[in-house]
Amino acid sequence: MSVLVLLGGCREVEVVVPTEYELVNESYRPESDVKGMYLVNEGNMGSNKCTLDYLDFENGWYARNLYAEKNPHVVKELGDVGNDIRIYGSRLYVVVNCSNKVEVLNARTGVRIGQIEIPNCRYIRFYRGKAYVSAYVGPVQLYNPDAVKGAVYKVDTLSLQVEGKVTVGYQPDELEVLGEYLFVANSGGYMAPNYDNTVSMIELEGFRQVRKIPVGINLHRIRADRYGRLWVTSRGNYENIPSNLYVLERKKNSVEMVVTDTLGIPCSNLFIQGDSLYYYSTEWNNFTQRNTITYGIIDIKTKRKVSDSFIKDGTDGDITIPYGIAVHPETGDIFVTDAKNYVSSGTLYCYTRDGVRKWKVRTGDIPAHMCFLTKSQKKK
Repeated sequence: MSVLVLLGGCREVEVVVPTEYELVNESYRPESDVKGMYLVNEGNMGSNKCTLDYLDFENGWYARNLYAEKNPHVVKELGDVGNDIRIYGSRLYVVVNCSNKVEVLNARTGVRIGQIEIPNCRYIRFYRGKAYVSAYVGPVQLYNPDAVKGAVYKVDTLSLQVEGKVTVGYQPDELEVLGEYLFVANSGGYMAPNYDNTVSMIELEGFRQVRKIPVGINLHRIRADRYGRLWVTSRGNYENIPSNLYVLERKKNSVEMVVTDTLGIPCSNLFIQGDSLYYYSTEWNNFTQRNTITYGIIDIKTKRKVSDSFIKDGTDGDITIPYGIAVHPETGDIFVTDAKNYVSSGTLYCYTRDGVRKWKVRTGDIPAHMCFLTKSQKKK
């Protein structure tokens, strides 16, 4: 692979770390609607090393640390711990957890538009011109039995002003829009061993919590499929209660969602593409002091596991700590990030839909969250 380093400008106090461009094995597809993929590297907590990378599908190159060069006037760059990334309309939103903000960029140029200040923010979703951001609200703490309940903040995507706030469960993580409702996975992560075990259901029109659905302890991910179901992950308690994957569906003649299936499958992260749910699990155990790593595919129609791994060529052994997953919406290529030792550069791996590795590339520290940029995205 060849590397081209482009020189950046300077801040008054710091010198901008230049963006690095590296060629990868991507074939040019002029008919494709997908231009590229953004990847946010979390950076170790307290290090102020959250960075933004970009994979250009049109030209076949990977750009490391794009934000710093595009925004040389921003003294602290992206900030401390990037926790989510999404595109809505023409804007790119990066949730920066410990910096208590959502950075808003031009999705095509990477240039900063503004920021939204939200305490201990976690994840972001969108609906009808509004952004919804989950937040722990209280300060970042590893353990606090007296922690306050979390909240979801409603933000206007034009003015970037907070318009409302609704209290949910303890330490809410991912959230998902389904119909006229917003569903939020409450973890209670600061409350261990007394974790939260509920999904909050928020009516979007009135912006109020209408019920809390018991699911499983220490919830994390929540995703909707095209059949109107919700897939929810639990981290367990890292000891005698394992990670698990749950399916929620509506009661007959009701908007209420209930748990219909407990799959008994550990799941740390997932990506739904068509009728396939790709997942991996990095399950830590306090007794053994080690991770158990697994991969798989679930048929969402039957709710059954159809493959023990989506990596078929034996190269899964090269991955130390899987930390992010995405699937190309057209080619079916599978992207998996590796956080390695959490304190140095990670790796992005690309696999074909058949599970054969195409290429790998160096990323920033703790590569985690990805989103695709398309040509057909319109302003919202």
